[in-house]
Amino acid sequence: MEVCQLGQALVLDYTQCFGSSEPDHAVMRTWTPHKPVLCNFHRGLYNYSHVSREQPWNKGAAGVLVGHPFDTVKVRLQVQNVDKPLYRGTFHCFQSIVRQESMLGLYKGIGSPMMGLTFINAIVFGVQGNAMRLLGRDTPTNQFLAGSAAGAIQCVICCPMELAKTRLQMQGTGEKKSSRKLYKNSLDCLVRIYHREGLRGVNRGMLTTFIRETPAFGVYFLTYDVLTRAMGCDPDAPYMIPKLLFAGGMSGIASWLSTYPVDVIKSRLQADGVGGVNRYGSIADCVRQSVEKEGYMVFTRGLTSTLLRAFPVNAATFATVTLVLMYARDMEAGPKDCEPAPPGHHAQLQPQAQASSF
Repeated sequence: MEVCQLGQALVLDYTQCFGSSEPDHAVMRTWTPHKPVLCNFHRGLYNYSHVSREQPWNKGAAGVLVGHPFDTVKVRLQVQNVDKPLYRGTFHCFQSIVRQESMLGLYKGIGSPMMGLTFINAIVFGVQGNAMRLLGRDTPTNQFLAGSAAGAIQCVICCPMELAKTRLQMQGTGEKKSSRKLYKNSLDCLVRIYHREGLRGVNRGMLTTFIRETPAFGVYFLTYDVLTRAMGCDPDAPYMIPKLLFAGGMSGIASWLSTYPVDVIKSRLQADGVGGVNRYGSIADCVRQSVEKEGYMVFTRGLTSTLLRAFPVNAATFATVTLVLMYARDMEAGPKDCEPAPPGHHAQLQPQAQASSF
């Protein structure tokens, strides 16, 4: 990144940041010591491919630890037998799991998302950032397309990870100490499935995962971009952090709402066969049987738990990554890297720098 000092103004070389020389997108702002210098901050996640390598792993891990109990409740409600239901609703499911299986019951299958966390974050933010550079212009439509591309590619990791998670979450339902523990952990689960069913078994639910993740991640990044633009999330704007938290939380909610019915079918297909009985022959068969027995409200099973989890986890994720981006840019573009501007340039460019609302 090339930074040129024009009196009090800093011009960030757009070509170095984004691989484009469009002058109308160059970011200019006043620099003062210890204030972050950013590339295209309020325009979303253009540079997430760089940030994902710098994001503290423990922030994502904390999100998994907080959100996993809600996910366990969601999966239990989505796949429970309607003829013999164990749970009456979200709160009753929480109570029953804690009472029958202890608090640890809420954390069944957590090893799988913990293992996949780093890979998925790297893929999602890396692909999204690079896709935005290839698309060239930072528009809401391109944010959607870049997010969709990221969601589609990360399915390679996401599908087996969620298969192992779902199987372990359903194992020993209602038992504090399961006498028939089929899987020891997430890795053992995937190995056993591979030995029995091959690669096809490990990738069970891949199509539904792809159908869910591709538009969902597009909506995810699009919503964040639109909200941050609308609320004016500039570095110097008042209440910037609450705005980032709100935008991130609402992005998560919008993402889940956009494809939640597909998630219900995915969970049912991946949990199918846990008790030794396969109920569904295909995606269409799963949809048909589910609607015939439970009506169209089946596609809202576990939604309350999902939305309770979505807001805080995604609020923390987006706010953390964006703030890391701010201070990463500050470290990269400090005054020691600045070069004197050629004579005459200050007077020409200073009004443009002052007009920038970055």
